[in-house]
Amino acid sequence: MKGVILLGHGSRDPLWRLPIEAVARRIEGRAPALLVRCAYLDLDSPDLAAAAADLVAAGARSVTVVPMFLGTGRHVRDDLPALTDGVRASHPGVDIELRPPVGEDSRVLDLLAALASE
Repeated sequence: MKGVILLGHGSRDPLWRLPIEAVARRIEGRAPALLVRCAYLDLDSPDLAAAAADLVAAGARSVTVVPMFLGTGRHVRDDLPALTDGVRASHPGVDIELRPPVGEDSRVLDLLAALASE
């Protein structure tokens, strides 16, 4: 069974979560066999470790971490690899893949350009 974690920065404002949670619902609608969780680096919960533990408890044997960031800043460059290594150490029988930030995907960049130029 496969799982995906949509990882955002986090905020004290609960409305900030809505777009990431909307992406999770869209994934669930398109790929119902895929387990989806949201996680946050700061100021919100669950964190990456808790979301991964939840997916593993639900039966995931591979987990893809998708940073919902526009680019590679300090969190993505420094914090996220260390956090992901910690998840790997906690779940040695589970394949944990860390993807690049979504904002570095040319499809996202094309969509942002199209939206900005309307």
